[in-house]
Amino acid sequence: MFINFSDLPGQHNLFLDYLYEFDNVRKYYKKNFRDENSFNETIEQLTKKTPSHRERLSEIIKLQYETLTPSRQTLNNIAALKESNTLAIVTGQQLGLYGGPLYSFYKIITAIKLCQFLKQKYDSYSFVPVFWLEGDDHDFDEVRSVNLIDENNDLIRLIYDDELTEETNRGSVGKIKFNKNITELNSELNKVLRNNDYKATLMEKLTSFYKEGKTFKEAFKSLILELFDEYGLVIFDPQDYEVKKLLRPVFRKEIEDFSIHTKDLVKVSADLEEIYHAQVKINPVNLFLSDSDGRFLIEPAETDFRLKGKRKRITKAALLEILENEPERYSANVILRPICQDFLFPTLAYVGGPGEISYFAQIIPMYAKFGITQPIIYPRSSVSLLEKNVLKIIDKYNLSHFDLFSERDPLHEKVIKQQTDIEIDKEFAECMKEMTSTLKNLNKKLSSIDNTLDDAVSKTKEKIEHSLKLLKDRTNEAQKKKYEISIRQINKVSNLLYPNSNLQERELPYIYFAHKYGMDFLKKIYDEISIDSFEHQLIQI
Repeated sequence: MFINFSDLPGQHNLFLDYLYEFDNVRKYYKKNFRDENSFNETIEQLTKKTPSHRERLSEIIKLQYETLTPSRQTLNNIAALKESNTLAIVTGQQLGLYGGPLYSFYKIITAIKLCQFLKQKYDSYSFVPVFWLEGDDHDFDEVRSVNLIDENNDLIRLIYDDELTEETNRGSVGKIKFNKNITELNSELNKVLRNNDYKATLMEKLTSFYKEGKTFKEAFKSLILELFDEYGLVIFDPQDYEVKKLLRPVFRKEIEDFSIHTKDLVKVSADLEEIYHAQVKINPVNLFLSDSDGRFLIEPAETDFRLKGKRKRITKAALLEILENEPERYSANVILRPICQDFLFPTLAYVGGPGEISYFAQIIPMYAKFGITQPIIYPRSSVSLLEKNVLKIIDKYNLSHFDLFSERDPLHEKVIKQQTDIEIDKEFAECMKEMTSTLKNLNKKLSSIDNTLDDAVSKTKEKIEHSLKLLKDRTNEAQKKKYEISIRQINKVSNLLYPNSNLQERELPYIYFAHKYGMDFLKKIYDEISIDSFEHQLIQI
């Protein structure tokens, strides 16, 4: 079953127009992901020029796999990146705890299946799926927690504590090492997960990846490798010193021409704000510099620069010297990261979600500034998994897809109304109407005796209204208690399909379903995931 995104709550108009009314946003994106000519033109643009670093990039990636045992397919794909007829389908994601939310895995599946589709269509070319590890991201709160549904069907959150204060500049998330608290968190996870046939294997794998001394990046990469290596997925670490050396031209141009870049970025962002929204805030310089005490955004300061939050100034010459001698200290922000990605790789398409698609509208002008071919921005597959027991509840209460993705209170009311003839809102509204009418008539009669009684009638009305409200609240609570089983069942559906008033794929992790159906459960739904419907898909598991 497929649901149009316009029928789901919380979808931005920019994303919806990108999917369904591309002509409305063509000036921002240039290339239409539905148009075969866009693919033909981009392939021609990419294969016309072969970057000088192409062979070196392949060698660097091979070295990144040196201590691992990748599949033959992955090794072939790494080697293929040297060839001029090889194009990359790239995606990436933050390094979420235990793999993070499910949508990260749907991005990977989309990239892999898109490569397979393109190979059938363009058999003279090779297409390699690449996963960009977002190790340079610095939003610790985004990656340190995971949501689960416990044995009471309540949504709970497990949080990793690194014992540092909130104000601490931790630098890049990819380099943060787990302390002893990861062992305690693993134990907490083990308690939350019920005992079943799959739990032991899952916990054995997770505790081997997520353990004291390992970094967020190492753990995340190990999990992704375990699940997708057989498909030839190339997992790429952009924090590699040798990679940063290759990126020197991009970083140098940003340092030297940031004001020109910012002017274009501000212009397109202001234009977007008039019609849609600007997804990301524009900074004057799109680079971070790591120092001994953290990772800091570079800011212009009159004729020089400074690191955000620090008073000490730094000259352009000094920045360029650091770039020459210590390029690993530099990292791109959200605006410059795609430029780095597509400078390194011959990227035919980037697989992104709604947020990424939105911020690419701001980024596109940067491609011309850097002389880089703009990739096609391809929407990732979007999926909600329906379990059999949940389907029974949906059928029992005759819930529509609008119900599944709605807030709980109206959903509770709908289900209760199905089981009772008493409409509480209607009954109390009629009571209030009758009471108001009665007091109004009484007030007319009393006024003929004493005009000062108006105030007494008004106060009496307020007291009765207050008492009726309290009675209505008690009645609602009594009704909920009477239909407690139904409410619990509805909450179960809501926690699974619309947790925290958000899509399942954005709130629940891979490990929730891996525990229930085995670590290979993604293989079971791999064939069912559609990469060309561009709607939200419901898959029974």
